[in-house]
Amino acid sequence: MSTSAPRTAKRARPGTDGPLLLTQRRIWIIFAALIAGMLLSSLDQTIVSTAMPTIVGDLGGVAHQAWITTGYLLASTIVMPIYGKFGDVLGRRNLFLVAIALFTLASLGCAVSTDFWQFVVFRAMQGLGGGGLMILSQAIIADIVPASERGKYLGPLGAIFGLSAVGGPLLGGFFVDHMTWHWAFWINIPVGIAAFFVAWFALTLPNKKATKRIDVLGVALLSATTACLVFFTEFGGNRQHGWGAPETWAWGAGFVVAAALFVFVEARAQDPIIPLSFFRNRTFVTATAIGFVLGLGMFAAIGFVPTFLQMASGTSAAVSGLLMLPMMAGLIGTSILSGSLITKTGRYRMYPIIGTIVVGLAMLGMTTLAASTPIPLICVYLFVFGAGLGLIMQVVVLVAQNAVPAEQVGTATSTNNYFREVGASLGVAVFGAIFTSRLTDKLTEVFTGAGGSASQAADASASIDPTQLAKLPQAVQDGIVNAYADSLSPVFWYLLPFIAIALVLALFIPQMQLNDVAGMVARGEAVGGAEADELDRAQRGVPAASASTRHDE
Repeated sequence: MSTSAPRTAKRARPGTDGPLLLTQRRIWIIFAALIAGMLLSSLDQTIVSTAMPTIVGDLGGVAHQAWITTGYLLASTIVMPIYGKFGDVLGRRNLFLVAIALFTLASLGCAVSTDFWQFVVFRAMQGLGGGGLMILSQAIIADIVPASERGKYLGPLGAIFGLSAVGGPLLGGFFVDHMTWHWAFWINIPVGIAAFFVAWFALTLPNKKATKRIDVLGVALLSATTACLVFFTEFGGNRQHGWGAPETWAWGAGFVVAAALFVFVEARAQDPIIPLSFFRNRTFVTATAIGFVLGLGMFAAIGFVPTFLQMASGTSAAVSGLLMLPMMAGLIGTSILSGSLITKTGRYRMYPIIGTIVVGLAMLGMTTLAASTPIPLICVYLFVFGAGLGLIMQVVVLVAQNAVPAEQVGTATSTNNYFREVGASLGVAVFGAIFTSRLTDKLTEVFTGAGGSASQAADASASIDPTQLAKLPQAVQDGIVNAYADSLSPVFWYLLPFIAIALVLALFIPQMQLNDVAGMVARGEAVGGAEADELDRAQRGVPAASASTRHDE
Protein backbone atom coordinates (compact mmCIF):
# COMPACT_ATOMS: atom_id res chain seq x y z
CA MET A 1 0.00 0.00 0.00
CA SER A 2 1.35 3.37 -0.93
CA THR A 3 2.81 5.47 1.86
CA SER A 4 4.27 8.24 -0.28
CA ALA A 5 3.92 11.90 0.58
CA PRO A 6 0.43 13.17 -0.14
CA ARG A 7 -0.34 15.19 -3.22
CA THR A 8 -2.35 18.38 -3.02
CA ALA A 9 -5.67 17.28 -1.60
CA LYS A 10 -9.03 17.99 -3.17
CA ARG A 11 -11.54 20.22 -1.48
CA ALA A 12 -13.72 18.69 1.17
CA ARG A 13 -16.80 20.22 -0.46
CA PRO A 14 -17.59 23.21 -2.64
CA GLY A 15 -16.96 26.45 -0.87
CA THR A 16 -14.03 25.39 1.33
CA ASP A 17 -10.40 26.19 0.61
CA GLY A 18 -7.26 24.16 1.10
CA PRO A 19 -6.68 20.48 1.77
CA LEU A 20 -8.86 18.32 3.97
CA LEU A 21 -7.11 18.19 7.34
CA LEU A 22 -7.58 14.91 9.21
CA THR A 23 -7.07 16.30 12.68
CA GLN A 24 -8.27 14.20 15.59
CA ARG A 25 -11.20 16.58 16.07
CA ARG A 26 -12.32 16.21 12.44
CA ILE A 27 -11.94 12.41 12.58
CA TRP A 28 -14.30 12.22 15.55
CA ILE A 29 -16.78 14.60 13.87
CA ILE A 30 -16.86 12.39 10.78
CA PHE A 31 -17.11 9.36 13.01
CA ALA A 32 -20.19 10.89 14.66
CA ALA A 33 -21.92 11.00 11.28
CA LEU A 34 -21.08 7.35 10.68
CA ILE A 35 -22.45 6.42 14.08
CA ALA A 36 -25.75 8.17 13.26
CA GLY A 37 -26.14 6.09 10.11
CA MET A 38 -25.15 2.84 11.79
CA LEU A 39 -27.61 3.51 14.62
CA LEU A 40 -30.43 3.76 12.08
CA SER A 41 -29.59 0.41 10.49
CA SER A 42 -28.70 -1.58 13.63
CA LEU A 43 -31.72 -0.34 15.60
CA ASP A 44 -34.03 -1.44 12.80
CA GLN A 45 -32.60 -4.96 12.71
CA THR A 46 -33.07 -5.59 16.43
CA ILE A 47 -36.60 -4.16 16.44
CA VAL A 48 -37.69 -6.21 13.41
CA SER A 49 -36.21 -9.48 14.71
CA THR A 50 -38.29 -9.12 17.87
CA ALA A 51 -41.48 -8.27 15.99
CA MET A 52 -41.02 -10.91 13.25
CA PRO A 53 -43.42 -13.60 14.57
CA THR A 54 -46.21 -11.05 15.02
CA ILE A 55 -45.60 -9.49 11.58
CA VAL A 56 -45.73 -12.78 9.69
CA GLY A 57 -48.75 -13.91 11.69
CA ASP A 58 -50.65 -10.68 11.01
CA LEU A 59 -49.82 -10.67 7.30
CA GLY A 60 -50.36 -14.42 6.86
CA GLY A 61 -46.83 -15.31 5.85
CA VAL A 62 -45.55 -17.85 8.40
CA ALA A 63 -44.72 -20.39 5.68
CA HIS A 64 -42.76 -17.75 3.74
CA GLN A 65 -41.22 -15.79 6.63
CA ALA A 66 -37.67 -16.51 5.44
CA TRP A 67 -38.33 -14.14 2.53
CA ILE A 68 -38.41 -11.16 4.90
CA THR A 69 -34.78 -11.78 5.77
CA THR A 70 -33.78 -13.15 2.37
CA GLY A 71 -35.24 -10.13 0.55
CA TYR A 72 -33.34 -7.67 2.74
CA LEU A 73 -30.07 -9.60 2.47
CA LEU A 74 -30.39 -10.12 -1.28
CA ALA A 75 -30.96 -6.41 -1.95
CA SER A 76 -28.17 -5.27 0.37
CA THR A 77 -25.80 -7.85 -1.13
CA ILE A 78 -26.45 -6.76 -4.70
CA VAL A 79 -25.74 -3.09 -3.98
CA MET A 80 -22.66 -3.57 -1.78
CA PRO A 81 -20.12 -3.73 -4.64
CA ILE A 82 -21.87 -0.77 -6.27
CA TYR A 83 -21.53 1.41 -3.17
CA GLY A 84 -17.95 0.25 -2.65
CA LYS A 85 -16.75 0.87 -6.20
CA PHE A 86 -18.69 4.09 -6.75
CA GLY A 87 -17.40 5.37 -3.41
CA ASP A 88 -13.82 4.84 -4.61
CA VAL A 89 -14.59 6.54 -7.92
CA LEU A 90 -17.02 9.35 -6.99
CA GLY A 91 -16.52 9.89 -3.25
CA ARG A 92 -18.55 8.51 -0.36
CA ARG A 93 -20.40 11.50 1.16
CA ASN A 94 -23.30 11.78 -1.28
CA LEU A 95 -23.69 8.02 -1.48
CA PHE A 96 -23.97 7.86 2.32
CA LEU A 97 -26.75 10.45 2.25
CA VAL A 98 -28.56 8.52 -0.50
CA ALA A 99 -28.35 5.33 1.57
CA ILE A 100 -29.89 7.02 4.62
CA ALA A 101 -32.70 8.55 2.55
CA LEU A 102 -33.47 5.27 0.79
CA PHE A 103 -33.56 3.33 4.06
CA THR A 104 -35.87 5.89 5.67
CA LEU A 105 -38.33 5.99 2.76
CA ALA A 106 -38.46 2.19 2.60
CA SER A 107 -39.23 2.13 6.34
CA LEU A 108 -42.28 4.26 5.61
CA GLY A 109 -43.36 1.72 3.00
CA CYS A 110 -42.98 -1.15 5.51
CA ALA A 111 -45.05 0.74 8.07
CA VAL A 112 -48.03 1.14 5.72
CA SER A 113 -47.87 -2.37 4.20
CA THR A 114 -51.08 -4.40 4.38
CA ASP A 115 -49.94 -7.43 2.37
CA PHE A 116 -47.12 -9.89 3.14
CA TRP A 117 -45.40 -9.67 -0.25
CA GLN A 118 -45.78 -5.90 -0.32
CA PHE A 119 -43.97 -5.88 3.01
CA VAL A 120 -41.21 -8.10 1.58
CA VAL A 121 -40.70 -5.67 -1.32
CA PHE A 122 -40.25 -2.70 1.03
CA ARG A 123 -37.89 -4.73 3.24
CA ALA A 124 -35.83 -5.36 0.10
CA MET A 125 -35.82 -1.62 -0.56
CA GLN A 126 -34.55 -1.13 2.99
CA GLY A 127 -31.74 -3.49 2.07
CA LEU A 128 -30.75 -1.18 -0.80
CA GLY A 129 -30.07 1.53 1.77
CA GLY A 130 -28.80 -0.71 4.55
CA GLY A 131 -26.12 -2.22 2.30
CA GLY A 132 -24.76 1.26 1.63
CA LEU A 133 -24.73 2.25 5.30
CA MET A 134 -22.70 -0.84 6.18
CA ILE A 135 -20.14 -0.63 3.35
CA LEU A 136 -19.65 3.12 3.31
CA SER A 137 -19.19 3.32 7.09
CA GLN A 138 -16.42 0.71 7.02
CA ALA A 139 -14.77 2.29 3.97
CA ILE A 140 -14.88 5.82 5.42
CA ILE A 141 -13.24 4.60 8.64
CA ALA A 142 -10.46 3.09 6.50
CA ASP A 143 -10.21 6.44 4.68
CA ILE A 144 -9.63 8.50 7.82
CA VAL A 145 -7.95 6.07 10.26
CA PRO A 146 -4.80 3.96 9.60
CA ALA A 147 -5.23 0.18 9.93
CA SER A 148 -2.73 0.18 12.81
CA GLU A 149 -5.02 2.47 14.88
CA ARG A 150 -8.45 1.31 13.73
CA GLY A 151 -9.02 -1.02 16.66
CA LYS A 152 -9.64 1.76 19.18
CA TYR A 153 -12.58 3.02 17.13
CA LEU A 154 -14.42 -0.25 17.69
CA GLY A 155 -15.39 0.98 21.15
CA PRO A 156 -17.86 3.68 20.04
CA LEU A 157 -19.22 1.40 17.32
CA GLY A 158 -19.65 -1.30 19.95
CA ALA A 159 -21.55 1.17 22.11
CA ILE A 160 -23.94 1.87 19.23
CA PHE A 161 -24.61 -1.82 18.70
CA GLY A 162 -25.03 -2.17 22.45
CA LEU A 163 -27.55 0.67 22.49
CA SER A 164 -29.40 -0.96 19.61
CA ALA A 165 -29.26 -4.34 21.32
CA VAL A 166 -30.92 -2.87 24.42
CA GLY A 167 -33.21 -0.29 22.83
CA GLY A 168 -34.31 -2.35 19.82
CA PRO A 169 -35.80 -5.32 21.71
CA LEU A 170 -37.38 -3.01 24.28
CA LEU A 171 -38.98 -0.88 21.58
CA GLY A 172 -39.92 -3.84 19.40
CA GLY A 173 -41.43 -5.69 22.34
CA PHE A 174 -43.27 -2.57 23.54
CA PHE A 175 -44.72 -1.93 20.08
CA VAL A 176 -45.86 -5.54 19.69
CA ASP A 177 -47.23 -5.95 23.21
CA HIS A 178 -48.87 -2.53 23.66
CA MET A 179 -49.28 -0.90 20.21
CA THR A 180 -48.85 -2.46 16.75
CA TRP A 181 -45.85 -3.91 14.89
CA HIS A 182 -46.12 -1.02 12.38
CA TRP A 183 -44.40 1.22 14.93
CA ALA A 184 -41.26 -0.86 14.52
CA PHE A 185 -40.90 1.01 11.21
CA TRP A 186 -42.52 4.34 12.07
CA ILE A 187 -39.71 4.83 14.60
CA ASN A 188 -37.18 4.83 11.74
CA ILE A 189 -38.62 8.02 10.25
CA PRO A 190 -37.45 10.52 12.90
CA VAL A 191 -34.21 8.56 13.45
CA GLY A 192 -33.53 8.57 9.70
CA ILE A 193 -34.22 12.31 9.35
CA ALA A 194 -31.89 13.07 12.28
CA ALA A 195 -29.17 10.82 10.84
CA PHE A 196 -29.47 12.51 7.44
CA PHE A 197 -28.95 16.00 8.85
CA VAL A 198 -26.08 14.91 11.08
CA ALA A 199 -24.35 13.36 8.05
CA TRP A 200 -25.14 16.41 5.89
CA PHE A 201 -23.30 18.78 8.22
CA ALA A 202 -20.65 16.52 9.76
CA LEU A 203 -19.56 14.23 6.93
CA THR A 204 -16.98 16.49 5.26
CA LEU A 205 -15.37 14.28 2.62
CA PRO A 206 -14.06 15.07 -0.87
CA ASN A 207 -16.18 14.45 -3.94
CA LYS A 208 -14.52 13.12 -7.09
CA LYS A 209 -15.14 12.66 -10.79
CA ALA A 210 -14.82 9.36 -12.62
CA THR A 211 -11.68 9.24 -14.80
CA LYS A 212 -12.48 5.82 -16.31
CA ARG A 213 -15.58 4.29 -17.84
CA ILE A 214 -17.97 2.98 -15.17
CA ASP A 215 -18.44 -0.79 -15.36
CA VAL A 216 -22.21 -0.75 -15.90
CA LEU A 217 -22.28 -4.17 -17.59
CA GLY A 218 -20.32 -5.66 -14.70
CA VAL A 219 -22.83 -4.22 -12.22
CA ALA A 220 -25.75 -5.71 -14.14
CA LEU A 221 -24.14 -9.14 -14.47
CA LEU A 222 -23.11 -9.23 -10.80
CA SER A 223 -26.66 -8.37 -9.78
CA ALA A 224 -28.02 -11.12 -12.04
CA THR A 225 -25.50 -13.64 -10.69
CA THR A 226 -26.41 -12.87 -7.08
CA ALA A 227 -30.17 -12.98 -7.68
CA CYS A 228 -30.03 -16.26 -9.61
CA LEU A 229 -27.91 -17.92 -6.93
CA VAL A 230 -30.21 -16.91 -4.08
CA PHE A 231 -33.37 -17.87 -5.98
CA PHE A 232 -31.80 -21.21 -6.94
CA THR A 233 -31.21 -22.09 -3.28
CA GLU A 234 -34.56 -20.65 -2.16
CA PHE A 235 -36.52 -22.66 -4.74
CA GLY A 236 -34.48 -25.80 -4.10
CA GLY A 237 -35.08 -25.67 -0.36
CA ASN A 238 -38.79 -24.84 -0.73
CA ARG A 239 -41.11 -27.86 -0.68
CA GLN A 240 -43.40 -26.20 -3.25
CA HIS A 241 -40.59 -26.48 -5.81
CA GLY A 242 -37.70 -28.65 -4.58
CA TRP A 243 -34.33 -29.57 -6.08
CA GLY A 244 -35.93 -31.62 -8.85
CA ALA A 245 -38.16 -28.83 -10.17
CA PRO A 246 -37.30 -27.39 -13.62
CA GLU A 247 -37.78 -23.82 -12.36
CA THR A 248 -35.17 -24.45 -9.66
CA TRP A 249 -32.59 -25.55 -12.20
CA ALA A 250 -33.56 -22.69 -14.50
CA TRP A 251 -32.29 -20.36 -11.76
CA GLY A 252 -29.20 -22.56 -11.38
CA ALA A 253 -28.48 -22.34 -15.11
CA GLY A 254 -29.00 -18.58 -14.96
CA PHE A 255 -26.43 -18.38 -12.17
CA VAL A 256 -23.81 -20.32 -14.15
CA VAL A 257 -24.33 -18.25 -17.30
CA ALA A 258 -24.37 -14.89 -15.46
CA ALA A 259 -21.27 -15.80 -13.42
CA ALA A 260 -19.34 -16.87 -16.53
CA LEU A 261 -20.29 -13.69 -18.37
CA PHE A 262 -19.37 -11.61 -15.32
CA VAL A 263 -15.85 -13.08 -15.16
CA PHE A 264 -15.46 -12.59 -18.93
CA VAL A 265 -16.53 -8.93 -18.72
CA GLU A 266 -14.48 -8.13 -15.61
CA ALA A 267 -11.31 -9.51 -17.19
CA ARG A 268 -11.69 -6.92 -19.98
CA ALA A 269 -13.25 -3.97 -18.13
CA GLN A 270 -11.25 -0.76 -17.86
CA ASP A 271 -12.26 -0.30 -14.22
CA PRO A 272 -14.03 -3.51 -13.04
CA ILE A 273 -16.61 -3.46 -10.26
CA ILE A 274 -14.69 -6.35 -8.61
CA PRO A 275 -11.07 -6.53 -9.85
CA LEU A 276 -10.07 -10.13 -10.56
CA SER A 277 -6.61 -9.26 -9.18
CA PHE A 278 -8.16 -9.50 -5.70
CA PHE A 279 -8.43 -13.25 -6.16
CA ARG A 280 -4.67 -13.55 -6.69
CA ASN A 281 -4.11 -11.93 -3.29
CA ARG A 282 -3.81 -14.78 -0.77
CA THR A 283 -4.49 -12.62 2.29
CA PHE A 284 -7.60 -11.04 0.78
CA VAL A 285 -8.95 -14.37 -0.48
CA THR A 286 -8.49 -16.11 2.88
CA ALA A 287 -10.13 -13.28 4.87
CA THR A 288 -13.03 -13.10 2.41
CA ALA A 289 -13.53 -16.87 2.39
CA ILE A 290 -13.80 -16.88 6.19
CA GLY A 291 -16.49 -14.21 6.01
CA PHE A 292 -18.38 -16.16 3.34
CA VAL A 293 -18.42 -19.43 5.29
CA LEU A 294 -19.35 -17.74 8.56
CA GLY A 295 -22.13 -15.83 6.81
CA LEU A 296 -23.73 -19.15 5.93
CA GLY A 297 -24.10 -20.06 9.57
CA MET A 298 -24.23 -16.74 11.38
CA PHE A 299 -27.36 -15.19 9.88
CA ALA A 300 -29.22 -18.48 9.68
CA ALA A 301 -28.69 -18.93 13.41
CA ILE A 302 -29.40 -15.33 14.45
CA GLY A 303 -32.46 -14.92 12.23
CA PHE A 304 -34.60 -17.61 13.82
CA VAL A 305 -33.50 -17.64 17.47
CA PRO A 306 -35.94 -14.84 18.54
CA THR A 307 -38.78 -16.78 16.91
CA PHE A 308 -37.73 -19.88 18.83
CA LEU A 309 -37.60 -17.94 22.09
CA GLN A 310 -41.08 -16.51 21.59
CA MET A 311 -42.88 -19.56 20.29
CA ALA A 312 -40.97 -22.48 21.82
CA SER A 313 -40.05 -20.93 25.16
CA GLY A 314 -43.30 -19.01 25.67
CA THR A 315 -41.67 -15.61 26.22
CA SER A 316 -43.18 -12.30 25.13
CA ALA A 317 -41.78 -10.26 22.24
CA ALA A 318 -40.03 -7.87 24.64
CA VAL A 319 -38.48 -10.65 26.72
CA SER A 320 -37.34 -12.63 23.67
CA GLY A 321 -35.57 -9.52 22.40
CA LEU A 322 -33.89 -8.91 25.73
CA LEU A 323 -32.75 -12.53 25.79
CA MET A 324 -30.62 -11.72 22.72
CA LEU A 325 -28.62 -9.24 24.81
CA PRO A 326 -26.09 -11.85 25.98
CA MET A 327 -25.11 -12.46 22.37
CA MET A 328 -24.60 -8.74 21.76
CA ALA A 329 -22.68 -8.40 25.02
CA GLY A 330 -20.34 -11.17 23.96
CA LEU A 331 -19.90 -9.72 20.47
CA ILE A 332 -19.27 -6.17 21.68
CA GLY A 333 -16.90 -7.24 24.43
CA THR A 334 -14.64 -9.37 22.25
CA SER A 335 -14.78 -6.84 19.36
CA ILE A 336 -13.50 -4.08 21.63
CA LEU A 337 -10.94 -6.32 23.32
CA SER A 338 -9.54 -7.73 20.08
CA GLY A 339 -9.49 -4.28 18.45
CA SER A 340 -7.56 -2.80 21.36
CA LEU A 341 -5.05 -5.65 21.40
CA ILE A 342 -4.54 -5.47 17.63
CA THR A 343 -3.85 -1.73 17.92
CA LYS A 344 -1.25 -2.37 20.64
CA THR A 345 0.48 -5.40 19.12
CA GLY A 346 -0.22 -5.16 15.39
CA ARG A 347 -1.00 -8.89 15.37
CA TYR A 348 -4.41 -10.24 14.36
CA ARG A 349 -3.95 -13.84 13.18
CA MET A 350 -4.95 -15.62 16.41
CA TYR A 351 -8.37 -13.98 16.77
CA PRO A 352 -10.20 -15.64 13.84
CA ILE A 353 -8.78 -19.00 14.93
CA ILE A 354 -10.01 -18.65 18.50
CA GLY A 355 -13.29 -17.12 17.31
CA THR A 356 -14.25 -20.01 15.00
CA ILE A 357 -13.57 -22.53 17.77
CA VAL A 358 -15.77 -20.56 20.18
CA VAL A 359 -18.59 -20.23 17.60
CA GLY A 360 -18.42 -23.96 16.92
CA LEU A 361 -18.78 -24.79 20.61
CA ALA A 362 -21.78 -22.47 20.94
CA MET A 363 -23.47 -23.94 17.88
CA LEU A 364 -22.87 -27.44 19.20
CA GLY A 365 -24.71 -26.43 22.36
CA MET A 366 -27.59 -25.02 20.31
CA THR A 367 -28.21 -28.43 18.72
CA THR A 368 -29.63 -29.47 22.10
CA LEU A 369 -32.29 -26.74 22.20
CA ALA A 370 -35.71 -28.02 23.20
CA ALA A 371 -38.91 -26.62 24.65
CA SER A 372 -37.63 -27.66 28.09
CA THR A 373 -34.21 -25.96 27.74
CA PRO A 374 -33.76 -23.46 30.63
CA ILE A 375 -33.68 -19.83 29.55
CA PRO A 376 -30.38 -19.13 31.42
CA LEU A 377 -28.69 -21.93 29.47
CA ILE A 378 -29.93 -20.47 26.16
CA CYS A 379 -28.45 -17.11 27.24
CA VAL A 380 -25.09 -18.80 27.90
CA TYR A 381 -25.12 -20.32 24.40
CA LEU A 382 -25.93 -16.93 22.89
CA PHE A 383 -23.19 -15.16 24.86
CA VAL A 384 -20.55 -17.65 23.72
CA PHE A 385 -21.84 -17.45 20.14
CA GLY A 386 -21.58 -13.65 20.15
CA ALA A 387 -18.13 -13.71 21.75
CA GLY A 388 -16.84 -15.92 18.95
CA LEU A 389 -18.30 -13.68 16.25
CA GLY A 390 -16.74 -10.61 17.85
CA LEU A 391 -13.29 -12.15 17.45
CA ILE A 392 -13.80 -12.72 13.73
CA MET A 393 -16.04 -10.33 11.82
CA GLN A 394 -14.27 -6.99 12.33
CA VAL A 395 -10.85 -8.63 12.02
CA VAL A 396 -11.43 -10.17 8.59
CA VAL A 397 -12.63 -6.81 7.23
CA LEU A 398 -9.53 -5.10 8.64
CA VAL A 399 -7.29 -7.76 7.06
CA ALA A 400 -9.00 -7.42 3.67
CA GLN A 401 -8.65 -3.61 3.72
CA ASN A 402 -5.01 -3.83 4.73
CA ALA A 403 -4.18 -6.25 1.90
CA VAL A 404 -5.00 -3.87 -1.00
CA PRO A 405 -3.82 -0.43 -2.19
CA ALA A 406 -5.50 2.63 -0.68
CA GLU A 407 -7.16 3.43 -4.01
CA GLN A 408 -9.17 0.19 -3.78
CA VAL A 409 -10.11 0.19 -0.09
CA GLY A 410 -13.82 0.76 -0.76
CA THR A 411 -13.93 -1.93 -3.43
CA ALA A 412 -12.08 -4.35 -1.15
CA THR A 413 -14.43 -3.58 1.75
CA SER A 414 -17.53 -4.13 -0.38
CA THR A 415 -16.15 -7.30 -2.00
CA ASN A 416 -15.34 -8.80 1.39
CA ASN A 417 -18.79 -7.92 2.72
CA TYR A 418 -20.42 -9.01 -0.53
CA PHE A 419 -19.21 -12.58 -0.20
CA ARG A 420 -20.16 -12.64 3.47
CA GLU A 421 -23.67 -11.47 2.58
CA VAL A 422 -23.88 -13.99 -0.27
CA GLY A 423 -23.12 -16.62 2.34
CA ALA A 424 -25.75 -15.09 4.61
CA SER A 425 -28.35 -15.06 1.82
CA LEU A 426 -27.59 -18.68 1.00
CA GLY A 427 -27.66 -19.65 4.66
CA VAL A 428 -30.99 -17.98 5.34
CA ALA A 429 -32.49 -19.31 2.11
CA VAL A 430 -31.36 -22.92 2.52
CA PHE A 431 -31.55 -23.36 6.28
CA GLY A 432 -34.58 -21.07 6.56
CA ALA A 433 -36.34 -23.26 4.01
CA ILE A 434 -35.39 -26.38 5.99
CA PHE A 435 -36.71 -24.80 9.18
CA THR A 436 -39.99 -23.47 7.74
CA SER A 437 -40.67 -26.67 5.77
CA ARG A 438 -40.26 -28.82 8.87
CA LEU A 439 -42.24 -26.32 10.93
CA THR A 440 -45.18 -26.18 8.51
CA ASP A 441 -45.44 -29.97 8.41
CA LYS A 442 -45.33 -30.27 12.20
CA LEU A 443 -47.84 -27.44 12.75
CA THR A 444 -50.23 -29.03 10.25
CA GLU A 445 -49.96 -32.29 12.18
CA VAL A 446 -50.77 -30.46 15.42
CA PHE A 447 -53.91 -28.76 14.05
CA THR A 448 -55.20 -31.81 12.20
CA GLY A 449 -54.61 -33.84 15.35
CA ALA A 450 -56.77 -31.34 17.23
CA GLY A 451 -59.68 -32.04 14.87
CA GLY A 452 -59.19 -29.47 12.14
CA SER A 453 -59.46 -30.19 8.41
CA ALA A 454 -56.40 -30.03 6.17
CA SER A 455 -57.37 -26.59 4.84
CA GLN A 456 -58.12 -25.26 8.33
CA ALA A 457 -54.79 -26.60 9.56
CA ALA A 458 -52.96 -24.90 6.66
CA ASP A 459 -54.68 -21.56 7.38
CA ALA A 460 -53.93 -21.80 11.12
CA SER A 461 -50.29 -22.72 10.47
CA ALA A 462 -49.83 -19.71 8.17
CA SER A 463 -51.20 -17.16 10.66
CA ILE A 464 -50.12 -18.41 14.08
CA ASP A 465 -48.38 -15.81 16.26
CA PRO A 466 -47.53 -15.52 19.99
CA THR A 467 -50.82 -13.76 20.82
CA GLN A 468 -52.98 -16.42 19.15
CA LEU A 469 -50.86 -19.17 20.70
CA ALA A 470 -51.84 -18.03 24.20
CA LYS A 471 -55.55 -18.36 23.33
CA LEU A 472 -55.36 -22.00 22.22
CA PRO A 473 -56.07 -25.05 24.41
CA GLN A 474 -53.09 -26.18 26.46
CA ALA A 475 -52.66 -29.43 24.52
CA VAL A 476 -52.48 -27.53 21.22
CA GLN A 477 -50.06 -24.99 22.75
CA ASP A 478 -47.77 -27.80 23.84
CA GLY A 479 -47.86 -29.30 20.36
CA ILE A 480 -46.97 -25.96 18.74
CA VAL A 481 -44.15 -25.35 21.22
CA ASN A 482 -42.64 -28.76 20.48
CA ALA A 483 -43.06 -28.16 16.74
CA TYR A 484 -40.93 -25.01 16.88
CA ALA A 485 -38.28 -26.64 19.06
CA ASP A 486 -38.09 -29.82 16.97
CA SER A 487 -37.87 -27.79 13.73
CA LEU A 488 -35.06 -25.43 14.72
CA SER A 489 -32.51 -27.36 16.76
CA PRO A 490 -31.61 -29.89 13.99
CA VAL A 491 -30.72 -26.98 11.67
CA PHE A 492 -27.64 -26.26 13.79
CA TRP A 493 -26.20 -29.67 12.94
CA TYR A 494 -26.20 -28.65 9.27
CA LEU A 495 -24.26 -25.49 10.14
CA LEU A 496 -21.41 -27.11 12.08
CA PRO A 497 -19.44 -28.33 9.00
CA PHE A 498 -19.24 -24.74 7.74
CA ILE A 499 -17.75 -23.60 11.04
CA ALA A 500 -15.13 -26.34 10.68
CA ILE A 501 -14.25 -25.05 7.20
CA ALA A 502 -13.90 -21.51 8.61
CA LEU A 503 -11.47 -22.82 11.23
CA VAL A 504 -9.29 -24.47 8.58
CA LEU A 505 -9.23 -21.22 6.59
CA ALA A 506 -8.35 -19.20 9.71
CA LEU A 507 -5.32 -21.42 10.30
CA PHE A 508 -3.93 -20.32 6.92
CA ILE A 509 -4.55 -16.56 7.18
CA PRO A 510 -1.20 -14.73 6.78
CA GLN A 511 0.15 -12.22 9.30
CA MET A 512 0.98 -8.89 7.61
CA GLN A 513 2.19 -5.57 8.94
CA LEU A 514 -0.72 -3.18 9.43
CA ASN A 515 -0.52 0.02 7.40
CA ASP A 516 0.10 3.19 9.44
CA VAL A 517 -1.25 5.69 6.87
CA ALA A 518 -4.96 6.53 6.48
CA GLY A 519 -6.47 5.81 3.06
CA MET A 520 -7.22 9.43 2.15
CA VAL A 521 -3.71 10.49 3.11
CA ALA A 522 -2.17 7.70 1.03
CA ARG A 523 -4.28 8.75 -1.97
CA GLY A 524 -3.30 12.40 -1.59
CA GLU A 525 -6.85 13.52 -0.77
CA ALA A 526 -6.05 14.72 2.75
CA VAL A 527 -3.28 15.61 5.17
CA GLY A 528 -3.02 13.76 8.45
CA GLY A 529 -0.97 13.49 11.63
CA ALA A 530 1.27 16.29 12.86
CA GLU A 531 1.15 18.07 9.50
CA ALA A 532 -2.65 18.31 9.71
CA ASP A 533 -2.40 19.75 13.24
CA GLU A 534 0.08 22.39 12.12
CA LEU A 535 -1.99 23.45 9.10
CA ASP A 536 -5.12 23.54 11.25
CA ARG A 537 -3.45 25.83 13.78
CA ALA A 538 -2.19 28.05 10.97
CA GLN A 539 -5.68 28.36 9.47
CA ARG A 540 -7.12 29.28 12.87
CA GLY A 541 -4.30 31.78 13.48
CA VAL A 542 -2.95 29.95 16.52
CA PRO A 543 0.86 30.22 16.79
CA ALA A 544 2.60 26.87 17.17
CA ALA A 545 4.40 28.00 20.33
CA SER A 546 1.18 29.26 21.90
CA ALA A 547 -0.59 25.99 21.10
CA SER A 548 2.32 24.05 22.54
CA THR A 549 2.32 26.15 25.69
CA ARG A 550 -1.40 25.59 26.21
CA HIS A 551 -0.95 21.90 25.63
CA ASP A 552 1.80 21.75 28.24
CA GLU A 553 -0.35 23.62 30.70
